Amino acid sequence: MDKWLAKDLKYNWHPYTQMKDCRAFPPILIERAKGIKLYDNHGNFYYDTISSWWCNVHGHNHPKIVEAITKQLKSLDHVLFAGFTHKNAISLAEKLVSIAPGDLKKVFFSDNGSTAVETALKMSFQYWHNIGKRDKARFVSLDAGYHGDTIGAMSVGGVNLFNEIFSPLFFKSFKAPSPYCYRCPMGKDRGNCQIDCVNALEDILKKHSKEIAAIILEPLVMAAGGMIIYPKEYLSKAARLAKKYGVHLILDEVATGFGRTGRMFACEHANVKPDFICLSKGITSGTLPLGVTLITDTIYKAFYGDYKNKKTFYHGHTYTANPIACAAALASLDIFEEEKTLENLTEKSKLLHAGLEKFRALSIVDDVRQIGMIGALELVKNKETKEPFGFEERIGLRIYKEGLKKHLILRPLGNIIYLFLPLCTKTTEIELILDKAHRILTVY
Repeated sequence: MDKWLAKDLKYNWHPYTQMKDCRAFPPILIERAKGIKLYDNHGNFYYDTISSWWCNVHGHNHPKIVEAITKQLKSLDHVLFAGFTHKNAISLAEKLVSIAPGDLKKVFFSDNGSTAVETALKMSFQYWHNIGKRDKARFVSLDAGYHGDTIGAMSVGGVNLFNEIFSPLFFKSFKAPSPYCYRCPMGKDRGNCQIDCVNALEDILKKHSKEIAAIILEPLVMAAGGMIIYPKEYLSKAARLAKKYGVHLILDEVATGFGRTGRMFACEHANVKPDFICLSKGITSGTLPLGVTLITDTIYKAFYGDYKNKKTFYHGHTYTANPIACAAALASLDIFEEEKTLENLTEKSKLLHAGLEKFRALSIVDDVRQIGMIGALELVKNKETKEPFGFEERIGLRIYKEGLKKHLILRPLGNIIYLFLPLCTKTTEIELILDKAHRILTVY
């Protein structure tokens, strides 16, 4: 075994990984990256088809972002954001407000997706407390949702393999059935349904709105829950229900923000105006950690007052609004404009979606889902019964290993094989990736 990998296994504990597996199948030692390719220590390359956990937007080592980071390092590396500020944070906040949907006017910085969600949950909770409605202290979320790995974020996520063991630590939240069209909770198919699954959400709100602070949703794409892509009509109806029953709408756009779905933010497909949006991942194109929670003025004003009234939001992070991370985010947003990133996605997305449809004919692929530069294939043992592969069969791992042999990263989510392509992926690369993936899946 390579000496570096031996040291890695001696000292490092990798996320979402059974480390015993690494003895036979060690991590790949990546030494450099460019565009959508990663290069290992043996000179092999891999197409980064999952954007290095959904965060790379413009390709690795984009020169404009590298330049912005390098320039910033020469003047200010870090400063606390309590009682101090800096131009990058001010400019980034101004830019985010200008492109945000709805009436989001204030920006609260943190350092990753989970903390962006925790910020929104705590703000919503304290908002109702500050205005005297202290019974409104619970949340509604979807039973296949995922919002991060901190305790609050897990509490509003679905209970599954990722977090079941921690469930005794969670605060109680209401769970509505997910709009999972392929495995419809109402036993219907998309052709004869009126988004009936949203009725269960309304039932919860009818009974409990006086004790509910907010609904939290991943708009249109439930990522870690299995790349479940659901109709925009569900999101629209859920937003109307939030308004009807007087609860906040928190949209977790950590995975879907910054162009992934073909719009800057996924909620724009449904013209939804939330009370909170949580952002991270693509905000710096994956170069540095940064989290953001955008809030309406209505929320903000409930915290604004004399110090003695104890309405202050006592929450923060050491690396809040780190100047270097903010510089990277500003450069990334400039690239969207200069390279016309969103405008160029239309043809790419059409190509990707058409190519994915060809996978339906394969014996183990029964559902194909796509939006923007995201695509997902649900693998089953039996198409007639939709019987999934068993946990022990590890079909996803087998395909992942075959993918690496053909220079693809097809990291599975259980029985879901997915593509989460960087927005800079060229049409020729999309065709090549689809062709290689199809060849791999054909043998099963």
